[in-house]
Amino acid sequence: MPPDTVPDDWAVVSPTPASVRATRPLPAAPAQSSDYEVRKRDVHNRLVEHLNLDRLNEIPEEIQRSELKQLLVEMVSREPFVPHDRERMVGELLDEVFGFGPLEILLREDSVSDILVNGPFEVYVERRGKLELTPVRFRDPDHVRQVLDRIVSRVGRRVDESSPLVDARLPDGSRVNAIVAPIALRGPSISIRRFGKKPLRLEDLLRFQMLTQEMASFLNGCILARLNIVISGGTGSGKTTLLNTLSAFIPDHERIVTIEDAAELQLQQRHVVPLETRPSNIEGKGAISTRDLVKNALRMRPDRIVVGECRGAETLDMLQAMNTGHDGSLTTLHANSPRDALSRMETMMMMAGFEMPLKAMRQQIGSALDLIIQANRFQGGGRRVTSITEVVGLEGDVVVLQDLFRYEPLGVNDLGKTVGRFEATGVRPQAAGRIQAAGYELPTSLFAERVLAEA
Repeated sequence: MPPDTVPDDWAVVSPTPASVRATRPLPAAPAQSSDYEVRKRDVHNRLVEHLNLDRLNEIPEEIQRSELKQLLVEMVSREPFVPHDRERMVGELLDEVFGFGPLEILLREDSVSDILVNGPFEVYVERRGKLELTPVRFRDPDHVRQVLDRIVSRVGRRVDESSPLVDARLPDGSRVNAIVAPIALRGPSISIRRFGKKPLRLEDLLRFQMLTQEMASFLNGCILARLNIVISGGTGSGKTTLLNTLSAFIPDHERIVTIEDAAELQLQQRHVVPLETRPSNIEGKGAISTRDLVKNALRMRPDRIVVGECRGAETLDMLQAMNTGHDGSLTTLHANSPRDALSRMETMMMMAGFEMPLKAMRQQIGSALDLIIQANRFQGGGRRVTSITEVVGLEGDVVVLQDLFRYEPLGVNDLGKTVGRFEATGVRPQAAGRIQAAGYELPTSLFAERVLAEA
């Protein structure tokens, strides 16, 4: 999400409910017989005929673009258009050749944080926190597939009827999810989550009121003391943003191995080894899973392991890594509360295929985890860290948790945005000794029971 354009409250307008979408007719295609579209396609076909692909591949892209632009200007100058339409056609054709077609104009806008393609004739964006329908259109479903194939091929992935789901990324790091027929019934669907050229800093999160300065100071100490931390939350709650921000507290001299399905973390340290999973090939072979990469990371002499998201059997390997000397590891997972996060971890550990007693799983969790940070998205779009919870350990068969900080929603204001307050619960964490031993001083008043701020 571009840091210079995100509003303070991260407001969002909810899309049309599913019950309404299900009965809505397919959007009408724009008139494909328009003189402009017909002539643009004709110019594009003539351009392809003129190209010497062997020569083109031998010269740098900058020179390719310059030479093709000159050729296109000459070809378009013969068309009966006003200058504005000629410039527009040249730009669109260059985007078709070198970029991602109609999406290029949206990708150039810093204010666009999400691009949502619902078939060829319906493209939405989230701009300054609100969803908007754009005038951007594709020619037909095949045109969407051409652009999509160009996106996924750059990262060595594929999407077709045998593999209709794909996660990929753009050259700028933006995350792409796509789904095609026969799963997508209204044409190929593309969802692009964009990230700023510069990652959000702590100052940005404080300005957006996602957390308070006191909470940030405590988390800084937790990172330096190498506590194992899980960031929990729902979709769009800011988990990855928070993980990126907290990773800035990791000392620059440490070796960090990151593991993701589609690389999107933007760690700023010098010694970072990013790893990315790989799907199976057309023969169903060659897949490299998150679990494979977690196991391999243990042999890479990491100081810290950062897993973009735990969603399956790799959770067991991650916990074992935390329990065997790889302190300071971080990961995210989907859950609605810290207690739900523990239950989900138990479920994901079962996916590893081992018959483990429930108490043994909870012992693993209780001894491996130190902290759970819960993030939530509220009405009106505001993201908040709703709790910072310490994992105390196991008592009987129950993993004991204690809240150190929390956010209490109080209602909705006249603008339809949730308002509430951050509080310190008055509980001093058991990890305070480890934090101070790491050389980070925590004032006694930091944990005094009180209201920290209203947001």
